Amino acid sequence: MSDDNELVQQRRANLEQIRALGIEIYPRTFARTDTIEALAAAHGERTHDELEALKPDTVTCGRILAIRSFGKANFLVLTDGRARIQAYIRKDALSEQDFALFKLLDFGDFVGVAGRVFRTKTNELTIWASRLSFLAKCLRPLPEKWHGLQDVEIRYRQRYLDLIVNPDSRRVFEVRSKVLASIRRFLDGRGFLEVETPMMQAMAGGALARPFKTHHNALDIDLYLRIAPELYLKRLTVGGMERVYEINRNFRNEGISTQHNPEFTMLEFYQAYCDYQDLMDTTEQLIACAAREAIGQETCTFNGNEISLAAPFRRVKLREAAALAAAEKLGEPVTEEDLRDRARATAVARRLGLEVTPGVGAGKVATGIFEALCEGTLVQPTFVYDFPTEVSPLSKQRPDDPDTVERFEMYIGAFEVANAFSELNDPAEQRRRFEAQLADRQRGDEEAHGMDEDYIRALEFGMPPTGGEGIGIDRLVMVLTGSPSIRDVILFPQMRPQADAL
Repeated sequence: MSDDNELVQQRRANLEQIRALGIEIYPRTFARTDTIEALAAAHGERTHDELEALKPDTVTCGRILAIRSFGKANFLVLTDGRARIQAYIRKDALSEQDFALFKLLDFGDFVGVAGRVFRTKTNELTIWASRLSFLAKCLRPLPEKWHGLQDVEIRYRQRYLDLIVNPDSRRVFEVRSKVLASIRRFLDGRGFLEVETPMMQAMAGGALARPFKTHHNALDIDLYLRIAPELYLKRLTVGGMERVYEINRNFRNEGISTQHNPEFTMLEFYQAYCDYQDLMDTTEQLIACAAREAIGQETCTFNGNEISLAAPFRRVKLREAAALAAAEKLGEPVTEEDLRDRARATAVARRLGLEVTPGVGAGKVATGIFEALCEGTLVQPTFVYDFPTEVSPLSKQRPDDPDTVERFEMYIGAFEVANAFSELNDPAEQRRRFEAQLADRQRGDEEAHGMDEDYIRALEFGMPPTGGEGIGIDRLVMVLTGSPSIRDVILFPQMRPQADAL
């Protein structure tokens, strides 16, 4: 029998002895007057003499982080996940039943304590316990308290355990919550309406990605988990909702990495009568506001780099950035015009050692060069704008350059955090773009966009000039909290099932 099993058996035996004392082992409620965090805030700065004069009484509760015994003096260290406090346990201050309960407690149990707040001789804020209540038994031993939980596999699979023993993990998710609240306040204050769109869709649209497929038995149709809510949100713009947003869950049947999870959270918002240049200004304001409200400042540290989220952000054209990087890498001139010509762009890519898929145009080649050479260098917030039309089937073309669309991606920390464009609202051009995507699909591109006849029908009713944007919430939280992996900012990331859990 393993040591762990022996410890579990001992804890179960302690639980049965608590039951034998006549104590309810799974009580339904507990009436506390203060949280531990509130006690620390109210009395943390008070001296021994001030507390002796006030003699504040409290009833609080929390999880046991430590049990210490020094003869007649015993101590429990309790936490509510945000703060800690000691409870001073003396046999002569408790009922016989309560002191018997204390002897059966284990590290990790939940208890309630009533008593007076004071400071010990070592100046520790402490509750002199007059009553002890049992609230729940921790039947499995927690990781050793001094070392915490370092095994990332266990941290992600058993997030509840990670949250118990690693306070930094809880802080990450508190920042995440503040980011979401800040975004809602920002957009609500500017007249945006929060909406909800379908998560199961008859056609996977709004992005170039491979979807998850399911089947609806009653309707006998295949459905797809959404890869983006974009086409539904733009239908609302057609319907007269000039400013809408959704904080949504998207699903993409793709690889898992430090930057990708098959299920992720995205903010998408659409604003009538504006274009992608307007959205750059809005994005700078939104990101800075979220940083101030979530972490209290406009600077953060990510991957060892101090990042400033204060406006203005750097702005650079995609082909310009790709040409400069290619020229520097090859030690020979490369121009934007080279990257507009398929043969010359392909030659540049191959000299750089990049693969070029047969049949793709110059736009995809130029984008591939940019992704290979430039993305990893964009640590400070940067808008990369004016994308090739070929890789942007839902974006409006520049009036002076039909090979280029009014689109930007925003990079922070060397990866994409946002994607936005002036929305294509010409139904004839949208149909042509969808047809081009269908041709890509026939050539084997599983991420190519399908033909959405209802969306084209909606555009035929008229969509005003509109700008739309998606911001990756998970990646933004990674940057703000300095988290190296997307799994650190998703409470329950997708993982391969364990053999013992099947």
